[in-house]
Amino acid sequence: MSLTLRTISREQHLAYIQSLPSASHMQVPAWADVKAEWRSESLGWFDPSGDMVGAGLVLYRQVPKVKRYLAYLPEGPVINWYAPNLEDWLQPMLAHLKQQGAFTVKMGPPVIIRRWDAPAIKAGIQNPDVKRLRDVEATHIEPRAFEVADKLRRMGWQQGEDGGAGFADVQPRYVFQVPLADRSLEEVHKGFNQLWRRNIKKAEKAGVEVVQGGYDDLAEWQRLYEITAVRDQFRPRPLGYFQRMWNALNAEDAGRMRLYFARHNGVNLSAATMLVVGGHVWYSYGASDNIGREVRPSNAMQWKMLQDAYAIGATVYDLRGISDSLDESDHLFGLIQFKVGTGGQAAEYLGEWDFPLNKLLHKAFDLYMARR
Repeated sequence: MSLTLRTISREQHLAYIQSLPSASHMQVPAWADVKAEWRSESLGWFDPSGDMVGAGLVLYRQVPKVKRYLAYLPEGPVINWYAPNLEDWLQPMLAHLKQQGAFTVKMGPPVIIRRWDAPAIKAGIQNPDVKRLRDVEATHIEPRAFEVADKLRRMGWQQGEDGGAGFADVQPRYVFQVPLADRSLEEVHKGFNQLWRRNIKKAEKAGVEVVQGGYDDLAEWQRLYEITAVRDQFRPRPLGYFQRMWNALNAEDAGRMRLYFARHNGVNLSAATMLVVGGHVWYSYGASDNIGREVRPSNAMQWKMLQDAYAIGATVYDLRGISDSLDESDHLFGLIQFKVGTGGQAAEYLGEWDFPLNKLLHKAFDLYMARR
């Protein structure tokens, strides 16, 4: 099938995304407004009959003092990754981006290669010889994903030596998801481990209340988020970033971004943002105070968010990134330990891939990123 690629309008882009069961929240047109410091472009792939069969949001970041750009398609593009003629999809994109001044292209195929269910992960954690998820036999392997990886390598796409484990990629390669399709809410709740069920009950008994907030509550979100940043030693995003997210995403589709608080005796103890695109719901950012942990606000909040996701017909509740480490001494181990209690699945994506269009600038960019 011969394909053509061209720039499309935001309206065309949004209509295509809305025609799909789901897509990454970083591939909706409004994500370009969230990343306001990047130039952006919507691309569409068209078949011979003129029907749009794929779309991609490209973010361009200019190299200082040079009119050359990093072209980045986070968790995209949204195309048929299993098409036998994958090269026919990607070559026109590379040619177009080169014409736009890109010196390198980075993309994140939304292709899952392996899954591990909660019992398999728990067995891995209990095995002293197991240090990483990849040491555990996967519950499900997608053979077609390996074929995609082989094709990308043959085309000249490159991947870091560590394969993006432990958050080496820009977007997480490993995520944790709770499947909701074809399950009752009771089944989802029964899937939680004993500690999660006990903590949810404890929060209910203590009177923890979970409520949704609005734009004006983002300042309160930011207060909790900055407390979390100090405790967990990361650099927080400014309040303006979340305000921009709220305005951009909800202007495109009301309810695409939601804000939750878990409070006790009128005091907000935990907060989280939730994103919705079609049947995919993400718990995207979380925050908590240093007080009140004994009433388990985070468990209560996650359960309420999961219930709300189920109520709007979500097929997946995505708790986002985890490290692949199952080593209890690793500072990232707590992420998977907390999330595995939901009874969901760890999923490994194909990771992010680079295509150098100018090898010299690409190498200089790699060195710059390594020193950050």
